[in-house]
Amino acid sequence: MAAGEAVWGVTGDRAVLQAMLDAEAGLVRAQYRVGVAPRGAAEAVTGAARAERFDARSLAVRAAGAGGNPVIPLVADLTREVERRDADAASYVHRGATSQDILDSALMLVAARTLDLITAELRATAAALGEHAARHRGTVLPGRTLTQHAVPTTFGLKSAGWRSLVLDAHDRLLGVRTALPAQLGGAAGTLAAFHVHAAHAAGPRRGPTDGPSNGSAGGRPSEPADGPTGDAASGAYSAPVLRGDGRGDDPGLTLAAAYAAELGLAEPELPWHVLRTPIADLAGALAFCAGALGKVAADVLVLSRTEITEVAEGSGGGSSAMPHKANPARATLIASAARQVPALAAVLFGAMAAEDERPAGAWHAEWHPLREALRLTGGAARTARDLCEGLTVFPGRMRDHLGLTGGTLLAEHVTAHLTPVLGRAVARAAVATASRRAAADGSGLAAALARDPAVAALLDAAALAALTDPAGYLGSAPALTDRALRRTPARASGGRPIPPEPGEETRG
Repeated sequence: MAAGEAVWGVTGDRAVLQAMLDAEAGLVRAQYRVGVAPRGAAEAVTGAARAERFDARSLAVRAAGAGGNPVIPLVADLTREVERRDADAASYVHRGATSQDILDSALMLVAARTLDLITAELRATAAALGEHAARHRGTVLPGRTLTQHAVPTTFGLKSAGWRSLVLDAHDRLLGVRTALPAQLGGAAGTLAAFHVHAAHAAGPRRGPTDGPSNGSAGGRPSEPADGPTGDAASGAYSAPVLRGDGRGDDPGLTLAAAYAAELGLAEPELPWHVLRTPIADLAGALAFCAGALGKVAADVLVLSRTEITEVAEGSGGGSSAMPHKANPARATLIASAARQVPALAAVLFGAMAAEDERPAGAWHAEWHPLREALRLTGGAARTARDLCEGLTVFPGRMRDHLGLTGGTLLAEHVTAHLTPVLGRAVARAAVATASRRAAADGSGLAAALARDPAVAALLDAAALAALTDPAGYLGSAPALTDRALRRTPARASGGRPIPPEPGEETRG
């Protein structure tokens, strides 16, 4: 579903490979930042960490025989690449880290880049639905419960409900995006090796307070490919002052903070090798998003049926056998994703039951379903935007359908009006009898009620016509729509700017 979309570019094999390289390079830059690696190592590893220099397929093949994960062969290849640039720098590749540090951090980078795209699409989808809700605030159509006509509602309220779900999904994903953490724990989550490296750091050299970082998810260095610039390249070393932040002078905590900053990810409270809250939160938010979009798609699929046609996709899909058809292809694809992502999330939740300090199998089980859930949700978000921006609404068909039951969808309205005078039981029985009579002879509810002496004594023809007018029984639908439209998408905490919507940069 994501093929051809921007989300494919940030979840494909090359994207994951680049994210792993970003994680490796970010670690060396972080070590330079805190004064335990030389500037030349940060330059050499950052310059070498380009996906085009590595063979993703070869890494995958070799991973099966090299410890079961692609980081192990990648470290070997990256080390050789760095050696060609700076032999002394090669020893700093992957220093102190474990494979899970790199792959977990890389998948968080992939998730961050994907969520930035998804949340932009969701904001655009919400904007389109907001326009529908405002335009059709008073457009009446049958409300349907358990597949049957119930009472009148408005297409504005239905659209506002879709928008509310989309904003719920947006806000959840945005919250998860802001909290996506870097992973750094070393072999068993104690950061012990980094203490040794800090103790062995040569002389009084200390890293600059501000190292090379672009402050955005992924740590792709903003400096040229041949190495860091700015403070990191100035040769000026000064000790960072860490006070009142819970880190004190602990070299492991200091490095973990610097690493998170280099990657543009959150700093976790603890290494989370077997504490999979970030993955579970991400899985839940993706499943919610797919389901929210699936609700929109489900309604469009029903309302665009041939015998209903209250809405239609702007340009439907064709059929290989029936040239007359214009299938709701976009809603179909979204509905497909909505059924798949929760199952993928279930695998990710299942992986939380991970043994020891680093698990065998539970962590490995996450890689495919996480990437597939990101792809499917990203594709669904893009498709939902196209669907909602191009959705065609047919108010005339909605009005026609209000009369299909001869006014009986106003039975509740009439019963409520008669109850204070006739009593609830008598009023309900009278309206039920009139409804059955109207359905049997096609006379309509108003005419059937007029033949009931008790009702006729209370209501003349004009009053019955008013009580069976769908537009007169909308309750709070307009007010609910207005209230829902006052809601705006959440913004990222901590001042991180929300990325522009795709194509927004070129719009006036």
